[in-house]
Amino acid sequence: MTLTREDLRAAIAAGILTEAQAARLSALGQEREGKRAALPQEDEPFEFFRGFSEIFISIGLIILLSGVGTMLAFFGGLTLLTAVPLICAAIAWWWAGYFTIKRRMTLPSMVLACAYGTGVNLFFFAALMQLGVDDQDLLIASFGLSTLAMIGWYLRFKLPFSAFLTGILALATLYSVTSSVGNIDQILAGQGLDALFDLGESPAFATATLAFGIAAFLVGMRFDMADPHRIGRHAATAFWCHLLAAPALVNTVAVTILGSDSSAPIGLLSIALLIITILALVIDRRSFLTAGIVYIAIVIGYLAGDSADFGTWTFILILLGALITAIGTWWVQLRAVVMRILPNFPGKSRLPPYGSTE
Repeated sequence: MTLTREDLRAAIAAGILTEAQAARLSALGQEREGKRAALPQEDEPFEFFRGFSEIFISIGLIILLSGVGTMLAFFGGLTLLTAVPLICAAIAWWWAGYFTIKRRMTLPSMVLACAYGTGVNLFFFAALMQLGVDDQDLLIASFGLSTLAMIGWYLRFKLPFSAFLTGILALATLYSVTSSVGNIDQILAGQGLDALFDLGESPAFATATLAFGIAAFLVGMRFDMADPHRIGRHAATAFWCHLLAAPALVNTVAVTILGSDSSAPIGLLSIALLIITILALVIDRRSFLTAGIVYIAIVIGYLAGDSADFGTWTFILILLGALITAIGTWWVQLRAVVMRILPNFPGKSRLPPYGSTE
């Protein structure tokens, strides 16, 4: 009988194996087989829900939490209004003990994590506002404390998705530190969104975005290298970290290049996209390349000419779709070629396996 990745995950969930033991067992099997093809799947694992029951329960949790919050606000009056979000967050924490730890349900756990993060953030915001804290300090403190609260959620429930929420709150904290309230209001109104990523136009915002992207990438790589065969929660946590890192890094680099005074911005953008593609192949994460799809379209549009007629846009769509489809279809083969060409570097053996290991 051959053990599949699902068998190992079930063994981890049942407490038969630890994640480290499962990773070592999988690595031993890969080494004995000696081929990337031995993996049951060639794609990085991603799971939103395991069945419609999770969707059904999630809808129920959203309605139930909304009803509880409304009831508390209605019967508690103004004296309890500030505490309502915190009470809802506490209820979410309580229910997560059942749905996350005991039942191990993915989508309901994500709903409860969102409810918890939203609740604590609203509570800190309302409480600090009542204390008369300065506007910018109010944002910094509320987002910063909420980030710490979400870290606590991850440490307690080990939910990979909570890393994504933690990153969003951490980025909001960084933006609060590097911007005036007026700038934040302008961004929330949908004006000047490019300023978030252009180092020339808005160095404070863009530097914060770039620093956040680098930090999220490093955290994601730490989790990835702890689970190179991607059978446990470390790989799932890394997925959410890379989902945060990719837009921050790719958009900052691309928007800065396009907004620069360079005589050949398209050439520089093409080089940057090539590097991003190689990086995505090396770490075996498609999110980085997904974040660059818009800029690949810009490069193709530039090469197609300035005439933005129907035929040109059709050509761009066909070429872009064919390129993305081809890369996705032969991802494993392309990655094997890239990894063989690259010399040995620190951590290469701790990345997901590729091609033949003989």
